[in-house]
Amino acid sequence: MKKTEVAIVGLGTVGSGVARLLLDHGDRTARHAGRTLWLSHVVVRDIAKSRDAQLPEGLLTDDLNRVIKDPNVKVVAQLIGGIEPARSIMLQLLEGGKDIVTANKALLAEHGPELFDRARQLGRSIAFEASVAGGIPIITNISQCLSANQVTSLRGILNGTSNFVVTRMDQDNLPYEKAIARAQQLGFAETDPIHDVDGSDSTQKLAILAHLGFGARIRWNDIPCRGIDTLDKADMNYARQLGYRIKLIAFALYTENGLQLIVTPMLVEIGKPLAEVRENFNAISVMGDAVGPVFFHGQGAGRMPTASAIVADMIDTAVGRTALTFETLELWSDGVPRVEMADPGDLSGQFYLRFNVRDEPGVLGQLAGILGENEISIASVFQHTSDMQNDDIVPVVIMTRATLEKNASNAVIEIEKLSCVVAGTERLRILE
Repeated sequence: MKKTEVAIVGLGTVGSGVARLLLDHGDRTARHAGRTLWLSHVVVRDIAKSRDAQLPEGLLTDDLNRVIKDPNVKVVAQLIGGIEPARSIMLQLLEGGKDIVTANKALLAEHGPELFDRARQLGRSIAFEASVAGGIPIITNISQCLSANQVTSLRGILNGTSNFVVTRMDQDNLPYEKAIARAQQLGFAETDPIHDVDGSDSTQKLAILAHLGFGARIRWNDIPCRGIDTLDKADMNYARQLGYRIKLIAFALYTENGLQLIVTPMLVEIGKPLAEVRENFNAISVMGDAVGPVFFHGQGAGRMPTASAIVADMIDTAVGRTALTFETLELWSDGVPRVEMADPGDLSGQFYLRFNVRDEPGVLGQLAGILGENEISIASVFQHTSDMQNDDIVPVVIMTRATLEKNASNAVIEIEKLSCVVAGTERLRILE
């Protein structure tokens, strides 16, 4: 059987999983690739470091040049996280004539245009299925299976840590601090989980999907973003009473005025697929103009789900499928975006508003007046029994009809200036 020599750069949690699949299950890769993927080199920073991966003698090295200068190595899984030295290493590998497979969403979100343009100049390819939603084959489906469609919308749960935390807040009535502590105990959250819970991880992944689905050239940090780290479990309870669950949603909508993008906690109606995504799972709902709605659900992170996606990319690269797709995607190919980002303030939607107000006459009238002045119609109002220490302060929940993001934002700013309103206002979008 034919043999394609491959290498791994970076032997962390995911890299160890990739090595395991290549070494222990070569029969699978041979069956799907029609050739053996032969692991020739594994590059690490510290050879002496203890690792769970059991490697044959002579594979491990701290010399990247062994890979770059080996003409027999055709495909390299570049599995170093962060921006640098990952960016420099990827450029060196491309210039050394290697095709790349990566799971580094932060690098692609920040330097994708540069890396993809350079790969094309050198006649090389970059495969990145594992960079978004781990083991869910969303990249392949958008770039290949749905290529006959104009994607009109994407909405997804793209971070397993955040979804685990909101699941525990919802089901166990835990405050955020206790929910994140449980995630850390179970290994679903890092010691410092900031990039998961502040929404930046989901935003980087959404930027990649926006490039794929819409041909947009957007810097991930230009996308409006809010995480789950400021959520109050009281709002989880109120939402559930109203028939919703709160989820961190990455949202993209193709409109005649441009591409609307946002990452933020949203109310999702109970019974709809995204509302039922629990624990550390990910899910993406895609709408195509020809196929209609399609839904993808599965493990979005973890050693073996991510390793599964990486090895699948290595197989596709070895047999030439990645090169064909890479040339036809037109990703960042000419520097001209096919769609611009729309003004976030013009995004329409319904809102959940919760104000903590003094229990006195005329308060609802003042709130309604300001909402009306900002062209916001009220769908319903609920006044809940106070769970605050001060019995004179009560939470009022207002569900609005469709309005613009900028109208809702302006109205909340004005309402918070009222003397009858105390700190702790919440404003959340409702996913339609």
